This record gives sequence, structure tokens and C-alpha cells, in this order.
Amino acid sequence: MVINDHPIIVIGAGPAGLAAAYEMVKKNRQPIVLEKGDKVGGLARTEMYQGYRFDIGGHRFFTQIENIKELWEEMLDQDFLKVRRRSRILHQNHFFNYPLHLWNTLGHLGVIESIRVLTSYLKARVYPMPKDETFEQWIINRFGSRLYQKFFKSYTEKVWGISCHSIQADWAVQRIKGLSFASAMKDIFLNSNQIKTLVNEFQYPVLGSGMLWDSFKRAIEKSGGQILLNTEVIRLKREGSQIKEMIACQNGKVLEMGGEHFISAMPLTELITRLDPLPPDEIIESARQLKYRALILIGLILDRSHLFDDQWIYIHDPEVRVGRIQNYKNWSIAMMADPTQTSLGMEYFCDEGDKIWNRPDQDLIDLAIRELTILGLATATDLKGGVVFRQPKAYPVYDRDYRKHLEMIRDYLKTIPNLQTIGRNGLHRYNNQDHSMLTGILAVGNLLGEHHDLWGMNVETSYQEEFNPSNINRKKVGG
Repeated sequence: MVINDHPIIVIGAGPAGLAAAYEMVKKNRQPIVLEKGDKVGGLARTEMYQGYRFDIGGHRFFTQIENIKELWEEMLDQDFLKVRRRSRILHQNHFFNYPLHLWNTLGHLGVIESIRVLTSYLKARVYPMPKDETFEQWIINRFGSRLYQKFFKSYTEKVWGISCHSIQADWAVQRIKGLSFASAMKDIFLNSNQIKTLVNEFQYPVLGSGMLWDSFKRAIEKSGGQILLNTEVIRLKREGSQIKEMIACQNGKVLEMGGEHFISAMPLTELITRLDPLPPDEIIESARQLKYRALILIGLILDRSHLFDDQWIYIHDPEVRVGRIQNYKNWSIAMMADPTQTSLGMEYFCDEGDKIWNRPDQDLIDLAIRELTILGLATATDLKGGVVFRQPKAYPVYDRDYRKHLEMIRDYLKTIPNLQTIGRNGLHRYNNQDHSMLTGILAVGNLLGEHHDLWGMNVETSYQEEFNPSNINRKKVGG
């Protein structure tokens, strides 16, 4: 089957791809978007089960990028809720406020342990580690080994599945930029307000984050763009340095289409192997060496009207595998089919094809309720239903060699002038959703004569959506 030529083809309908496509239709250009999954939104999509809505990845909507904020509000208008933020850390049977509150933290750690934390920090300042290359070295040099062991090591290794001395400091620099023990203490005692990585209030779509991406889809299609779901790119055929034709598969049917410009948010490991002719062997090997962390979200429906007030809690206890627990009722009550019950999202970080990834769904549901029981949050008698969602390539890994391999791939792709890569997986960069959207918008700007280096773009991360134990705030964040 042959589809007519399209001037602009976008691969991937996550936040970056949808932002690119919408930017095009606003400029009177009609792109076609190909999405491998059955829904738009990628990791930010919302799934349904028994009338309950489950966000695959928790996404708070807050940004310092004004045009992105305007886009969100344009799409949702009155369906964009304002939500009071609350997250806590569960560590050794204690809930620590997050951001860490001075007296709450001292009360749980105790005076002796708190003195040990301070002593450890002072030792790190006097006798720092000679190198600052790994996550472990970077954190210890700024917070001391005691705080590193308590609030960084266990959760970080649970997320990434590798030791902290195998994770490059790039991840810490990107996610914890500008923070240190000293700046945290200054903020506590002098109320300097230097730490701005979290917000007390954020916006959120009333029916889950996927509601926003569905709105983008409707707007794009209304303006003449096309979005093809269940469509996987098989080959990108080149003539010289230019991609001329794309072959895809949609529900078993082969689609062929020509294109003038291509914008790709697909993982680089897949993009490189889809090029025809293939790149040199060393580029293919570099692509194979890039690693990703997968996510399993186990959705539970519990016959409990209330469990905790947080949108999510971080689980540091090494005796359980769950890394984070979302409580969807506290994001938006409209996500509940029955508001007298509670739905949770139990997040398990893993590798595609490992033991937990391949476990049967019922075994995973049993694991989730068993770990809830261990944590003292619920029991098996509360369980009314469960569902499992698997998300491959959720998080690009910053291991020891990733930078070397990424640079080789980047330099090679620059030799294909009508191909741009965007988004978290297209750049192998752990971006937030607003930053991913911005790469899509800037890619369209490049097509119109602007000159943006998407690979070199380093948006100032003035807040974080992921766990960052260095956030210490004088005021308690309410929920």
C-alpha cells in the first residue's frame, strides 16, 4: 500500500512529537504522525481499567517555559485543575516530608544520627573524593557519605538497576543542578529561598495527563494533520545523505510514503537500525550499547476510602522492590470510577526481558499487594482489582560509556540533513515533558530557517518532577 508523499513526517506521538505536529499545523503545514502504540502521549499517557484512570508516569504540570504553559492552558482551559502538591519519602517505617522539613527529619533520624550526617558532610568538605565523575562521587562530595547512604543510594539504585558508582555524574548535574548541603542549610536557617526545585502547587488535567495529549491529537487532526496509531516504522530509505521514503507497518498492513523532512522521537537504538542502507558497524554497535530502564506500573483498586494524602510516595526500603506509589485520587477525584475507593499505581523499575518484566500479570499483582502489606499501607483483603501496564524504554541510562556512544551517533546523524531527533528518547536525555515539547517546537523552527542545536540544548531545570533528596525547605508542603 502506498500513501501519498508528505512534506513532513513525525515519528512518535509523545509530548515531543505532538508538540512538533501542533506547531506545524499552526503554521499551516499538515504533518503526518506515526505512533507505534495504540494511544498518544507515550510515557505521559493515561490508561483505563474498570472505569479507573491510571497515569503510566506521574507528571505534574509546572513549567518556567512560558510558551509551553500557554499551550497547556490553550488545550485544556477549565479542565486544567490546580492541585496542592504533596510527596513524602517512606524510609525505615517513617514518613519524611518531601522537601525534607528540618524538625520532621531530625525527629525521625534522632539527634545522634543527625550529628553523624553533619560530621560526614564536614569530612567530605575537608577530604573530598579526588574525582567527581560518577553519581556516587558527585553526591558524596556535596552531601557527605551518610546522607548519600540514607537518601540517595537505595532509591537511585532501585530506579536504575546499577550501582551508583556506575552512573555518570551527568544525571546528578542535570537533575540536582546548583544544590548542595550548604545551600540547603542556608535555606533552612536564613530562609534564603535559593532552592526552587519544587512547587507547592501545580496544574493537572482533570482526567489524567493523557487528557492533554488527546486534546493535542484532536487539534492536530482538526487542522488537517494526520495521526496514525498502531503504526511502527520499519525502514527509512536513503538516497545519498537524504531520507526519501519511509516504510511502516500498521496492523499488519505495509505503508509506504515519501517525505521531505523527518522528525523522530523514537529511541536512537531503534532509529539507527531502521536506516536503509545501514550506518557503519561502529555506529550500529554504539546504538546497541545505549541502555534504557523499563517501567512496570501495577494498578490496584482497593476497597479503602483513604490511604495517604500524597500524590505519590517514594519507597526507599530495600526489602521491597516497588520504587514509587501513585495515589490517583489525590491527583484528581475524577480519575476514580468510585470515589469511595482508592486506586494506586505501584511503579517497578526493571530491564526489558528480565525476571520481573516476564512475570505473569497475576504474579505481579500479588507482589504489589504483598509489598503494600509489608509497608503497612493496605492488605490483601482490600484488593478489588488489579491490572499491569509495561512501558519499555522509559528512562535513558547514563552509564559509564553512554556519552561516548551518544557522541558517535549524534555526529553520524548530523550527516543526514533532513532528519532531526527530539524528545527524551530521540536525544537520549532525561528531559521533563515541557523540555521534550520544546525540542519538538524548535525542530519545526529549524525547518522554517531557524538554527537550533537540539543536541546542545541545555534548558535550565529550575524544578524537578523526580525524587531529589537534596530538596530541603523551611516550610512544610501541605497536601
